[in-house]
Amino acid sequence: MNGYYNPVKIYQEPGCAARVGEVLEELGTGKRALLLAWNPMVFQQPAFAGLLQPSFSWEVRTCCFQMTNPTMEQLFEVYQETKEFAPDVVIAVGGGSTLDIGKSLCCLYGKEIPNVAALRVMIQSKEYGRPGARWIGIPTTAGTGSETTCWATIWDPSKDAKRSVESRDNFAYAALVDPEMSKSMPLGLAVNSALDAAAHAVESYWAKGTNSVSRALALCAVRTIMKAMDGLLAGRPEAHNDMAKGSMLAGLAFSSTRTTACHSISYPLTMRCGIPHGAAVSLLLAPVLRLNLGSFSGQEELLEALGAADADELEEKIGNYLRRASLPSSLQEWGVKREELRRLAQFGVTKGRADNNPVEINAENILHILEQAYSARPIRKGA
Repeated sequence: MNGYYNPVKIYQEPGCAARVGEVLEELGTGKRALLLAWNPMVFQQPAFAGLLQPSFSWEVRTCCFQMTNPTMEQLFEVYQETKEFAPDVVIAVGGGSTLDIGKSLCCLYGKEIPNVAALRVMIQSKEYGRPGARWIGIPTTAGTGSETTCWATIWDPSKDAKRSVESRDNFAYAALVDPEMSKSMPLGLAVNSALDAAAHAVESYWAKGTNSVSRALALCAVRTIMKAMDGLLAGRPEAHNDMAKGSMLAGLAFSSTRTTACHSISYPLTMRCGIPHGAAVSLLLAPVLRLNLGSFSGQEELLEALGAADADELEEKIGNYLRRASLPSSLQEWGVKREELRRLAQFGVTKGRADNNPVEINAENILHILEQAYSARPIRKGA
């Protein structure tokens, strides 16, 4: 097994986002901070408004990034907008897309990047050296775990590719995982996020790159998330704290192992078919579990944490969660045509994800997985 490493200082409790000023002062590196948020209303919240007062010891500038699945062009645009300020610290407040932009910027500052083509070359070659800034992650969704990982996903649709900005020197200095920040999420987004976090944990558990620490974190994350799903769907406030905790634990797990086949196969479903990432990944969990059963140890413990006797029961549970959130529960319902499956399968092998799966992934077994996810499974009586 591999070793475990994660240097992020983590706060996880209601109200902890208000400690951002304290954490910034504690970091003490430089005196310029970029407050990057998904919505300008964030700047008015008490946790952040104090950072913008003249009396605060740091110079803080604000920037908004409101897009999902950030592209190379969008990253370059934010870089151009903020490079002259040259922040020492980026405070990223938002979902995974905002956090991914924030941590990516840290790898770009201090470099001369004249255009998107040059940015693409830098990211493909990983030649960005040590990050030019530190960052603090404050998630507003409970699902991506981006605040605890050292990589960021940047999409490159013009080249039909998904890029990764990654560096072991680019872990966040701190993560403030505050369930109060995610309470306003629409139910569909909350369920999407929760299922994405569950996939992070499950895939970390069976990954080739797994280790004993990540496995313990993954099992705890899966149990926490799955036990809180009914409460989330019923609108119980305490479920948001459970989901924030579960997502953070899942992030800690897969920060050391990366993900596997579910994520690899999901990328073209998001980029080419427009299926939200969490929903795309969740539809693949049961089919990939069927493929992987017997190829990794501790599968009984994983099924117990999932609250499912087998892959069929897991598929029913996930379909039920999606339907209760008024989300499509099959690729067909998301508008994918059956004749597209073979072509989608050709794009489902992503280096670093597919080859991390305990069973070999290729276009033929990806097609079989997509066919299983294509039609909604009939609901059994009493389910």
